[in-house]
Amino acid sequence: MKAAKLFGKKDLRVVDAPVPEIGKDEMLLKVKAATVCGTDLRMYANGAEGVTEERPLTLCHEFAGMIERVGSAVTGYKAGQRVSVAPNIGCGVCDACVSGNSHHCKKLTALGIHIDGGFAEYVRIPAAAIAHGNVTPLADGVSFEAGAANEAFSCVYNSFERYRVNPSDVVLVIGAGAIGLMHAKLAFMAGASRVILNDLSEERLSLCKSIEPRLTVASEGLANAVEDATGGRGADVVVTACSVRAVQEDAFNHAGLNGRVNFFGGLPAGQAATLDTNKIHYKQLQVSGTTRASLDHYRKTLDFIAKGVVDIDPLVTDSYPVKDVLTAFDNASAQKGLKHAIVFE
Repeated sequence: MKAAKLFGKKDLRVVDAPVPEIGKDEMLLKVKAATVCGTDLRMYANGAEGVTEERPLTLCHEFAGMIERVGSAVTGYKAGQRVSVAPNIGCGVCDACVSGNSHHCKKLTALGIHIDGGFAEYVRIPAAAIAHGNVTPLADGVSFEAGAANEAFSCVYNSFERYRVNPSDVVLVIGAGAIGLMHAKLAFMAGASRVILNDLSEERLSLCKSIEPRLTVASEGLANAVEDATGGRGADVVVTACSVRAVQEDAFNHAGLNGRVNFFGGLPAGQAATLDTNKIHYKQLQVSGTTRASLDHYRKTLDFIAKGVVDIDPLVTDSYPVKDVLTAFDNASAQKGLKHAIVFE
């Protein structure tokens, strides 16, 4: 089979690899779509712990496909079934896992991060992933691309549950990528009266506006845009959907009294934002940060997609065969389009 493997910093190769063997309690998945994430780009740019010339890693933790084969001890799944796979596999016994937060397990193993992931024609799904519920059937009509991109969508939903959107709220989302547009779609779902999407890229703002016409977009003059939209009151919700320190430091300026601010995008290692805590104090702000998603989040957002509550298919703007994975990475890094997918026949 063909697989895109990371051999080290900026060394991603499409290679011939053996189709994985599976045990009696595992399954073999034929990948149909695998989407590129910022984590993939960072691992490519910086290298990854444990990844070497001798021990390469197949990247991608966002993928969906069709079950090729199940082990003799596997129940509840069958060959030919369309499924999406949540990548984060907890130990199953620690307090985090038992409380439903296996994505924060200290012994976390993730497909595409620690073990081979979805940029390959086939991927082995470990027994723990099957036993813990990481594999979710795709409803009829849900595309493989949407099933793959659901991993990112579920992470956005994790944040959404923290910051809440009430009917008639004004929401500011900073960062006009696929993640920012997912935040906007959830805000409209919850009844937001206005969603302001901010980015320096006019091209990306225009693309997002074409997908979601209800958006109010702003590149320059963000403070004025928020003031106009709220009558000077400030936004009810501010989401930083990008990994930029200056954006985090500026977020409190745009929030109104009793506003909610969520730091979705983490900062690169070694960077830290300086925050004016007086703004939190005097505006009575609720500030949260979130990372990854639980298995419950993952299934809820797949249900949103299946029932047509939120359409994320348009966010997958570009598709490539696996041989062109480096082109996909280059375009994603250059912020061309929104979500980039590697597709397999």
